[in-house]
Amino acid sequence: MSAILFAGMIVVTLLGPVRAEEPPAPDGTVPIPASEVPDPPSAPASITPSRSDPFIMLRGSVWRTKAGIVFLKTPIGLLTLSSKTTLKDLKASQEVLFWVHDRHFVVEIRRRTDGSLVHRFLSGPMTPGTDNPRTLRWWGPDGDQIVQVGTQESHLTSHREGDSLTVEVDETNTISGVHDLQFDLQVSQAPPVGADVQLLLSGTVSKLKSNFVFVRTPVGLVMLNSKIGIPQVKVGQSLTLQIDRERVTVTLPPVVTTTSRRSTSRVQ
Repeated sequence: MSAILFAGMIVVTLLGPVRAEEPPAPDGTVPIPASEVPDPPSAPASITPSRSDPFIMLRGSVWRTKAGIVFLKTPIGLLTLSSKTTLKDLKASQEVLFWVHDRHFVVEIRRRTDGSLVHRFLSGPMTPGTDNPRTLRWWGPDGDQIVQVGTQESHLTSHREGDSLTVEVDETNTISGVHDLQFDLQVSQAPPVGADVQLLLSGTVSKLKSNFVFVRTPVGLVMLNSKIGIPQVKVGQSLTLQIDRERVTVTLPPVVTTTSRRSTSRVQ
């Protein structure tokens, strides 16, 4: 006969920033000095996240660029944007706002001086808009929005409803270009007090290397520094990371342990 023993859910909560000594970065990663993380910009106002998983809201500034790749400093680590067709004119005087919601993500690039829009990219499954056939629907930080196709209809003919698609829109929500755009996130530190950060991300541990935990999530492979408060984990284990400003919470699911009981009989 077997009995099932349930260990309680493991929750690790970390308050306040952690600034541990940086270990050598794993292959393919770029270390970012903690001292260079920018203070959160003053505008625009914070967006209250939904309960969707995944959800990410970050602000960043340009740290380094090379052909087709932009490295952004954020309060929790490095955010990398890559594209073969755009991101060629980003400057240090601009700030980047980044959201992920389910299968959608939004990238806004604005001037720091006056908050004016430079670029706005919407990415997600291609979805028809209203009864007007020249409209599409995308998620945005303020909710679903209707986007006008404009002069880009010929660039959309090879895409079908449900296909993943990234477009650039202007301030009138009219498509001005169709692009490829990818992102990569490294969570290497807890955010400083007052940082405007929201993150809810669940996945499965796929690799352990040095002080880093690689987690396979719906948005791809995310690298976590274990020094942000991650308990000891194993490959294949589920993990949920939640960040609410400077508060970091790591949750592991209940562990199920099976034990066997053998009955013995006395021989007479």
